[in-house]
Amino acid sequence: VVLCSLNVAIEHLHNEVCLGHVLGYIPVNENGGLPLSKRYWAILATALGVGISVIDVTIANVALPTIAHDLGTSPSVTIWIVNAYQMAITISLLSFSSLGDIYGYRKIYLSGVLLFSITSGVCACADSFWTLTTARILQGFGAAAITGVNTALLRIIYPKRFLGRGMGINALVIAVSTAAGPTIASIILSLGSWHWLFAINIPVGIATLIIGLIYLPDNPVKVTGRHFDKFSCLMNAVTFGLLIFLLEGITHKENTTLIIVGVFALLIIGYFFVRRQLRQQFPLLPVDLMRIPIFSMSIGTSICSFTGQMLAMLSLPFFLQETLKRSDVTTGLLLTPWPIATMIIAPLAGRLVERIHAGILGSIGMTIFAIGLFLLAVLPSNPTNMDIIWRLFICGSGFGLFQTPNNSTIISSAPSNRSGGASGMLGTARLLGQTLGATQVAMIFYLVPINSSQTCLYSATGFAIVAAIVSCPVPGL
Repeated sequence: VVLCSLNVAIEHLHNEVCLGHVLGYIPVNENGGLPLSKRYWAILATALGVGISVIDVTIANVALPTIAHDLGTSPSVTIWIVNAYQMAITISLLSFSSLGDIYGYRKIYLSGVLLFSITSGVCACADSFWTLTTARILQGFGAAAITGVNTALLRIIYPKRFLGRGMGINALVIAVSTAAGPTIASIILSLGSWHWLFAINIPVGIATLIIGLIYLPDNPVKVTGRHFDKFSCLMNAVTFGLLIFLLEGITHKENTTLIIVGVFALLIIGYFFVRRQLRQQFPLLPVDLMRIPIFSMSIGTSICSFTGQMLAMLSLPFFLQETLKRSDVTTGLLLTPWPIATMIIAPLAGRLVERIHAGILGSIGMTIFAIGLFLLAVLPSNPTNMDIIWRLFICGSGFGLFQTPNNSTIISSAPSNRSGGASGMLGTARLLGQTLGATQVAMIFYLVPINSSQTCLYSATGFAIVAAIVSCPVPGL
């Protein structure tokens, strides 16, 4: 219902023929991307949309205790305000990517922005837990539509030789948004109620819609004779929903019988889902793209990198506060160098990839990342703040140097008419890596009660080393 409603809404929002004349919209040149003057506005439209969708992953975290008090719910129940958003993105990301291949990335992206903006207004006006949670689910669908085709849009906004620059800016936006979420939430909560955390999305969403309607390009390659596979969409949602549920269940020590039943259900449904995709010419789960060696290797390294990142980012606060006795505020400030380093290096990597092989850059980046993680694991017993800061800066630098060339490889290695599928797999790899990392942190803290954070950092180092090895360029790939 949501998918059909979005398609109808965006069709009424802008007619393809008249809008181009009224707003001055010019189709993209397939080989050369957009003209420079229009390219800046188009990248602004993608940056704003991705920015608000990423910020909303973490912006509500800070306000959960306040929301629980206002709505009269327990902390364990209130956490679903965050989980519902993340779950909705995970189960629908590939579906929206497929819709982008069929109906156009521009339409799906703007539909996502429209849905995200409307549901942000509903969240801002919510007066009950169920209203807020339902709105957050729909908001997650909007975010999935935005992030599911975002990098596919970058491929047609930028000329092929400059794609790395677009990926660098995209990595910069994600790094800034991830780091800024808690800070923005703290500022808003100091000035008003938690409702404003969601209301702030509305003007940004409106600006994104206006700019996007004028400047975002349409697909240069049209997919003919292809229809959206609704049954695959349902199987995809159930498969990834079960996967996330089981990982969360293991983390929170759910009933063993329930976990075992869930594993069997996942294996059976997942088997038939993959089997169905293997028979499709344009599968929802892009198993056809996974047959491209460089694509599948880059997806694997992306999963490893985000697993390592989450292992470190979730375990470090415990280490800083419980072991090193740093305050909450100090911990937040000490973790800041990581995203700052990524913000600096990611755009630089976008230019370097035009001259240096992406595999070489990615391998160097993951090696630096692994060194930084290992140095954090072997910190002296009484480190100074500067001892922590420069190690985190190394981690962020390596992570930023890896992400831009790796993401560029994922998108550019797929055929033009499968850019949506490649974009969806890119987002899915990030979400899967982050989920696996979070699950491992919980398991390590349970199984290794002493030096848990250090063990997490060693594990993260291992994932980074694997990614560095796999990223090394192989002749013929």
